Amino acid sequence: MTQLTFPEGFLWGTATASYQIEGAVAEGGRGPSIWDTFSDTPGKTWRGQTGRVACDHYHRLDEDVALMASLGVDSYRFSIAWPRIQPDGTGPANPEGLDFYDRLVDRLVAAGIKPMPTLYHWDLPQGFEDRGGWPARETAERFGEYAAIVGGRLSDRVHTWWTLNEPWCSAFLGYGNGHHAPGRTEPAAALAAAHHLNLAHGLAVQSLRAAGAERVSIALNPTQCRGDEEAARIADGLANRVFFDPILKGEYPVDMMERTAHHTDWSFVRDGDLEQINQRIDLLGVNYYNPTWFRVNPDAPESPVQPGSAGIETWTPEGLEFTDMGWPIAPSGLTDLLVRLHKDYGVPTMITENGAAYPTGPGEDGEVNDVERVAYLRSHIAAVHDAIEAGADVRGYTAWSLMDNFEWAFGYDKRFGIVHVDYATQKRTPKASAKFYANVIAANGLDR
Repeated sequence: MTQLTFPEGFLWGTATASYQIEGAVAEGGRGPSIWDTFSDTPGKTWRGQTGRVACDHYHRLDEDVALMASLGVDSYRFSIAWPRIQPDGTGPANPEGLDFYDRLVDRLVAAGIKPMPTLYHWDLPQGFEDRGGWPARETAERFGEYAAIVGGRLSDRVHTWWTLNEPWCSAFLGYGNGHHAPGRTEPAAALAAAHHLNLAHGLAVQSLRAAGAERVSIALNPTQCRGDEEAARIADGLANRVFFDPILKGEYPVDMMERTAHHTDWSFVRDGDLEQINQRIDLLGVNYYNPTWFRVNPDAPESPVQPGSAGIETWTPEGLEFTDMGWPIAPSGLTDLLVRLHKDYGVPTMITENGAAYPTGPGEDGEVNDVERVAYLRSHIAAVHDAIEAGADVRGYTAWSLMDNFEWAFGYDKRFGIVHVDYATQKRTPKASAKFYANVIAANGLDR
């Protein structure tokens, strides 16, 4: 066996998101979000389930921080619920909301865990959606104000800020195919949303820097595009470069704009926007679960989650294993993606999400022996090491997720946690994967 050791200072963490774990949706002055509205709408989520209680983290903050400390994690990436800070998205800050996250950050620091807040993980205040949502420019402008409020309160103790989580999902699942909140199916609106999310990121970076933030980034979910070269290049523009290029280079890819011209003339991109978006970031967050294979098929219709994708289709090679989400397992895709980002953009990276859903629950002895998740984590952590060996500057790895939680439209049917949650009792039980991960952290590496 070979011992894979990671660089000194490499950060090992875990992650969650506010609507997925907090519960207490009507407590502490919190206003409604688009996910409250969406999950309360019949037929939108699995069995009509909502995040109304979720993992009750709002009331179990101390227990959950102690749980992380027992695993030895270096960092914790959590998200701040905008509706807790500004219940309708505007106006003065809600003191109870700020106090909750202030307390969380203090507990993390006291436990020796670096706080890494994400400003936005999909729970937009419903008031903004009522006025147009992310396709409306106002949402981006107000996001910069929200960032200033939160940054001013927490930046003195935060290690790294993440402005947005997976803006591709917010834009194209929320406004393209309607699978996510707010459930709209409008390709032109999805493209406008993508731009305004980019703009929101740039404005938030400036607000956070002004508030004294040391490190600022964004967490993207790039698609590692495989298959036919032509098809993969088209998909890369529609899924990746629509965010990579404005954020890291200050421009939109011409081929992507041409492919989507039948939906929009891109007039929502105003003079000065690209300069606002192209702010210095300290590293790029990468959420990775699986690659996607593409091929040319002239008869393929346009995908609702990729405006401009007519003529290409996805496919999956034979012989692969799959997670409970139906996602193919291919850890080499993570290596390839990290090396590509290093070569094409020269940006340091951190894995901000990586993990797998499996239904394994407690056995008769009460233990959760999730061997499939252990294998997934092992192979993907090794893939990160391969990328580092190939020259990529990777600063850390974050396992998704700390605990089983509300998995968006899938409700509580899919379990990504390294800690099992009994939703009836809220009992937390570390799985075999949590113990494996704790050993990796302690050794700063693993055997392969």
